[in-house]
Amino acid sequence: MPNGYRRIADGRYREIVGLGYHELPEGMVIEHRPGRTVTETDNVLMTTLGGNDAPIHTDARYSSLTEWGRPLVCSSITLHLVGGMTVRSTSGLTLANLGFEEIRFTHPVFVGDTLYAQTEITGRRLSRSRPDTGIVTCRTTGHNQHGADVVIFTRSFFVPVDADAARDATNY
Repeated sequence: MPNGYRRIADGRYREIVGLGYHELPEGMVIEHRPGRTVTETDNVLMTTLGGNDAPIHTDARYSSLTEWGRPLVCSSITLHLVGGMTVRSTSGLTLANLGFEEIRFTHPVFVGDTLYAQTEITGRRLSRSRPDTGIVTCRTTGHNQHGADVVIFTRSFFVPVDADAARDATNY
């Protein structure tokens, strides 16, 4: 059977989305692919949806007169894109996000940059209030095409202890 798939019948496989508690050991590092190139549409649409009309993100003339010389991609967009890259492998089966902590934006992001992500599982424990659930904590670093880190954050989320039971129950 190919890695990353579950056998569901003879000659039939389903892609695995998300990992369960026992599949996310502390110290595990995941490099997330594919990368994601930030577009002008991403910046305009997501900045507008968020109501952030700061000229550093939306006004090319204004931005051209700053130290950056062009519009910066809004930091919440960077967090959203990098965080989203991690979901398929880390928290695709999550029952809930519990929190984002220690979010740091360490390098500017511009339209045309390609972002990549890497996640290290930094801790995990069984939930005291939900016996079929574990709590996983991870540290994710997003970097651009030049290898410069652009965002670093810690996130915690619920995952099922028995991932296969969750997959069977939800047709995943």
